[in-house]
Amino acid sequence: MPSPSALATQTEPAGDPHPATDHPHPRPTTRTMAFPSRYPPDLIDAVVQRVADARTVRAYGAVTSVARQLNLEPRLVQKWVTRATAPAAHPPTRRATSAATSWEVHLPPALLHCRSCHQPMPYTHQHQGYQCQQNCRPRPLAAAALADVIGRAILRHAPRILPTTGAPASPHLAAIHAHRILARITIGTTPTDITLTWRPTPTPAPARDQLTIERAQRVATARSLALTDPLRARQLLHASVTGIDPTTAPAHPLHAEAATLLAELQLRLGHPTDAIGWATYAHQGTTHLHGPTHPRSLHALHLLATAHRRAGHHQRAHGLYRQLGEHLAATAGPHAQPTLAAHATTALVLHALGHCQPARTLLADTIATHRREHPDDSATVRMTQHLTRIWDDCASKGHQHHDS
Repeated sequence: MPSPSALATQTEPAGDPHPATDHPHPRPTTRTMAFPSRYPPDLIDAVVQRVADARTVRAYGAVTSVARQLNLEPRLVQKWVTRATAPAAHPPTRRATSAATSWEVHLPPALLHCRSCHQPMPYTHQHQGYQCQQNCRPRPLAAAALADVIGRAILRHAPRILPTTGAPASPHLAAIHAHRILARITIGTTPTDITLTWRPTPTPAPARDQLTIERAQRVATARSLALTDPLRARQLLHASVTGIDPTTAPAHPLHAEAATLLAELQLRLGHPTDAIGWATYAHQGTTHLHGPTHPRSLHALHLLATAHRRAGHHQRAHGLYRQLGEHLAATAGPHAQPTLAAHATTALVLHALGHCQPARTLLADTIATHRREHPDDSATVRMTQHLTRIWDDCASKGHQHHDS
């Protein structure tokens, strides 16, 4: 294929460089820039594609810029772009039909195969069409008609491969890209009697998309800011869970982590009701991903129980704390500090529900076990203070409990 710069020393008749009809007496003259009357179709397609790419970067001057780069006349480049992007709905005039032949589509020989003899069908310039090597058809298949049928199929099923010029593409322009999307074209007796074999679309290897990466970065930053700038951390966490409904979203490790941090921040900022939704999703997600006794699942369960307790949902909090105590007893042991802490909090919830005697009994047993198993731990003092407060509350309200 000759390059545009290699054509700069050719000669052509003076006057209009692209006459509609031949002049009866042309006067040859040597010019710095000459233009052949017919350019190869792949050159025209490449120029149109370059203009389309340039227009995605700059809104104006794409045609002039590409023409200057390729040493072409801007009017010629504009003519090619206009012709390539002309709507296909209008019937071609005689002049348009004549112009179309200057960029006739020639499909690769190995792409077309005859349905009768299964042989390739190369293009023959003599008949301006395609003929199989066995000559098993009475006449060659017209190239223009075949390109129209193939181009329309590409426009219907794979328009993404075409240059984005901002205007509807013609079927002939689409047919130029047939080798990129089609593996084989089997030709019958007519241009419409064809079978298209599309190239398989490769499946990309699984990878973290850009949105997931950005969300992970926000969660990591929020974790580091949670203590020093909780409001900024909460803002980042809200951005990381944008578009996620905690009541219906499936379990996801990153989303569960973000929900856990967000629930913790909402509790720290005094918004227990807002924390419940995210704590619920965090507990369900981590339980689904890791199992009910995993440390992350137990942390999320404790967070959910705390949110319900601070929101005044004592009955729901009581069930969650009991569940937490059972899991901790099975994993850490019945005398472990986290297990005893869960029992002590369960006693406080019982008192909030009005069950003073069971609350005092459970808390007294927990204090005795804690003092025996962890004699140097200060938590025993705090538990004792809570038990004293419960006794004082019962006395002030005149409760008459029969201790067993």
